[in-house]
Amino acid sequence: MEMNLQEFLFLALDLTGTFVFAVSGVLLAARRNFDITGGLVLGTMTGIGGGMIRDVLLDRVPNAIGQPIYLAPPVIATLLIYIIGSHISRARIWIVAFDAMGLGLFSVTGTTIALSAGTNYPAALLMGALTACGGGLMRDAVASEDPAIFRGTDLYLIPALFGSGLTIIAEVTGLLGAIASLIIAAAAFGFRMLAWKLQWRVPQPMRQWSYRDTGQRVKKKLPSVFRKPD
Repeated sequence: MEMNLQEFLFLALDLTGTFVFAVSGVLLAARRNFDITGGLVLGTMTGIGGGMIRDVLLDRVPNAIGQPIYLAPPVIATLLIYIIGSHISRARIWIVAFDAMGLGLFSVTGTTIALSAGTNYPAALLMGALTACGGGLMRDAVASEDPAIFRGTDLYLIPALFGSGLTIIAEVTGLLGAIASLIIAAAAFGFRMLAWKLQWRVPQPMRQWSYRDTGQRVKKKLPSVFRKPD
């Protein structure tokens, strides 16, 4: 079955999102001194994790299973980073930048897929955000990194919702297309990077939910990727 130009461009956007998300996962694996197989696992999980969760919830065959080409970007990302990544594996800005690119692209493609599956607008908004955040959440949890989505010092979910919301508005107004998708993805990317650079916060709870000081020594570890800009 032949694809039209619109379908081809959408596939290219989705594969690009898979690749840049996989790069962020492999970079984090390199920063944690994982071997190449660990990098491949972490990159694959980051690249296709959010989309697989979305597709399962939408009761459709996950893209990574129905179209094996989705497995190629994580493999390429793993080989690329382990060949040239020795100079950038410990630079947090690269991990955050590639993560933000994936977040922007997946907020658009995830929402579009949800809309094409016949979901209502609130559900499409959530599916877009889930696609954008799911892989990164899995990556951080597996790599023992503080998940960015749970940090009060980091805006992660909000930029994803921003991109997903703009996609829905573009669909309602009949403006959604390849150019609009790129603009929306770039806007979500810019929002995410600006929020990270300026350390914008969401409102904190009035009461602390955990003890601040246990009086115990903790083993020193690498600081969170998302804690402070380089």
